[in-house]
Amino acid sequence: MNGLEVLEVARDAIWTMVLVAAPVLLVGLIVGVAISLVQALTQIQEQTLVFVPKILAVFLTLLIALPFMADAMHGQMMRISSRIIGG
Repeated sequence: MNGLEVLEVARDAIWTMVLVAAPVLLVGLIVGVAISLVQALTQIQEQTLVFVPKILAVFLTLLIALPFMADAMHGQMMRISSRIIGG
């Protein structure tokens, strides 16, 4: 395995990691910004108000996006194993 192949595997792994993490991170960001706007508009500055909705939103996103995440990781593993088998 030469340097170019190593870089291709690393680039593919990073791209898979971004695809797997993106749904959860985006939902967490959107929920956090929405709650921050509500807090700013209502002048409720409670620090613990953010945690419960964000945890619930991330959990629901994980339940919904888990098949997509598993498929992306499975595809990555198949690409790596085919490179190992191919030599």
